Amino acid sequence: MAFRIRPERPFTAEFRKVARTQLEKAIDFLENQPEGPHEAIHGARKKFKRVRALYRLIQPDAKEFRQRENARIRDMAKTLSAVRDATALVETVDYLASEATSPDEISALAFASKALIERRDQIASEELDLADKIAAAIRTCGEAIDALDELELDDGPRKTSRRLAKAWRKQLSRAAADLVACEEGADAEVFHDFRKVGQTYWMHLALLSDLWPSAMQAKQREAKALVDVLGHEHDLSVLTQVVNENPDLFGDSDTLARLIGAIIARQQDLRQRAIEQARLVFADDADTEATRIALLWQEAASRK
Repeated sequence: MAFRIRPERPFTAEFRKVARTQLEKAIDFLENQPEGPHEAIHGARKKFKRVRALYRLIQPDAKEFRQRENARIRDMAKTLSAVRDATALVETVDYLASEATSPDEISALAFASKALIERRDQIASEELDLADKIAAAIRTCGEAIDALDELELDDGPRKTSRRLAKAWRKQLSRAAADLVACEEGADAEVFHDFRKVGQTYWMHLALLSDLWPSAMQAKQREAKALVDVLGHEHDLSVLTQVVNENPDLFGDSDTLARLIGAIIARQQDLRQRAIEQARLVFADDADTEATRIALLWQEAASRK
């Protein structure tokens, strides 16, 4: 099943079906592990993010359910993150190396990559309870699937359109605030929040793409481009934190300085690119776009 909610069908049933499908796909990754446990975890975590974005759509009318189930999945995903997060740092340095130009910078990044690979392997060797964590995550996914039967919503077109409009307006208002803060020189935490908002918006566009396929898919591509840029920016923020906490891992002072210089230069470029892309993605104000979503839903739902 595609990651979308079909407006011509009852909203609650569609919601449950999408959530159940994503959680079952996560279970399949974790149980079968076709490329090993860490890639399986990476695949499952992507599905968890989709489910959490989906739950935001019902926040206006099912606040307690959304908060409880979001916490269930969020906390479970955290237990699986250690090695994957360490691997992401290696990938981040490799990304920096692909953009490097000077031999000294390339050498410093190669040193950093080797150090981070050794760090990742050390973390993996110490995670002796990974199989137990995966088994617990599978059980948690099953509990989340069972909890979907508790959800009861008014499926009337008008009520549903208002619910979606409220959720849409909240996300876009948060995006607008983050964009202003980023333009004014915000810190890494704000850019990280902006990334999460962008991810949710991109997923919401996918979920409701049937309302206006051509326009929603075009907007989705723009949002995905923003999320990709902000994802690289966030990875560099995490790398900066690891470098600051473990400077001895990254060689002598000259090597460390070149690494930090590469991070800062690339991060500044990415932040500017993100701001420019965000102005395009979030060009319409929250009220206008939320009203449009409500009208499109009512029109599409009336074609049952």
